[in-house]
Amino acid sequence: MLTLDKFEEASRVVQEVTQETKLVYSDFLSEQTGNKVYLKPENMQFTGAYKVRGAYYKISTLTEEERQKGLITASAGNHAQGVAYAAKCFGVKATIVMPTTTPLIKVNRTKGYGADVVLYGDVYDEACNKAYELAEEHGYTFIHPFDDLAVATGQGTIAMEIFKELPLVEYILVPIGGGGLATGVSTLAKLLNPKIKVIGVEPAGANCMQASMEAGKIVTLPGVSTIADGTAVKTPGETIFPYVRENLDEIITVEDDELIVAFLDMVENHKMVVENSGLLTVAALRHLQVEGKRVVSILSGGNMDVITMSSVVQQGLIFRDRIFTVSVLLPDKPGELSKVAETMARQQGNVIKLEHNQFVTTNRNAAVELRITLEAFGTEHKQQIIHALEEGGYKPKLVRTNL
Repeated sequence: MLTLDKFEEASRVVQEVTQETKLVYSDFLSEQTGNKVYLKPENMQFTGAYKVRGAYYKISTLTEEERQKGLITASAGNHAQGVAYAAKCFGVKATIVMPTTTPLIKVNRTKGYGADVVLYGDVYDEACNKAYELAEEHGYTFIHPFDDLAVATGQGTIAMEIFKELPLVEYILVPIGGGGLATGVSTLAKLLNPKIKVIGVEPAGANCMQASMEAGKIVTLPGVSTIADGTAVKTPGETIFPYVRENLDEIITVEDDELIVAFLDMVENHKMVVENSGLLTVAALRHLQVEGKRVVSILSGGNMDVITMSSVVQQGLIFRDRIFTVSVLLPDKPGELSKVAETMARQQGNVIKLEHNQFVTTNRNAAVELRITLEAFGTEHKQQIIHALEEGGYKPKLVRTNL
């Protein structure tokens, strides 16, 4: 049972390995949403995510014999690092099975804590099955990333900290992968204040908990597709499911495009790197049908490799109309390119890339294509540049931007 006494015990235990992640009030998100928005930055934990809470507390409840057998788990990255770090603290061996799609930074950091890493499968569920096989073969003690009440209790300590800082909190938004974090946070939140609203947030392409809630039983998705790799789970936890059904008030799903924009918002306005799964609760703020409420968004993690980060930033700039590409046709003769450049310069459009295609038609004297990728201040500035090109006698067409 998830009891208040257990949550209090877990809160004392996890203090041994967690860093203080005080709430951050967001002027930007508050203004955008009409609520009083606070961020719980678990991306600032030593392991880069909240998962160390559940892993450490779970291992603390094991017998010495269970620990000495060696630990094993499956994870897309954050639970992996939590178990690896906790195992190191207890001085025991850990083996982690991770999907082959796991970002390199998560793999390397897991190895850095001394764990043995096995890469297997395309998604968490496949890695988990492999971990169970290895546990049976070698006698390891399995630490489930979410379908375990002790793990969920450890994750729920986040809610204890939120209430200590913001006793009058009215809404808590929590990301959902398999459901361990949502179970712990929602259960403790309801124990402390039955009137509070706890909203779960899933990627639209991996909404296994929402599908299960609607069906009234555990549902396995045929597949998952999302950039939020930490929540790319096909089947939610069966043990924890009754707690989620009882204590979670609603589930919101968000599209990947929303996560890209949210990443840009967090970097520019809070100077924070938050991984895509951790951004679920930021993107969900715009889906809340309330105003003037005290809302806490849990940022579950910040482990993102630089290649993914670069791609997300570029896509975010494109979505925000701060980078765009136009195609114009012009005669193939000296001076025409200069005229176009002057037109854009007068509008303070910053050219990033030019592509000159002389073979768009068989009659080069009639027209050649010039594709221009520009940097703008936003949608209004973009339209201003396009209008200037139109007034200059060109017929600009927006085309897909490929950086």
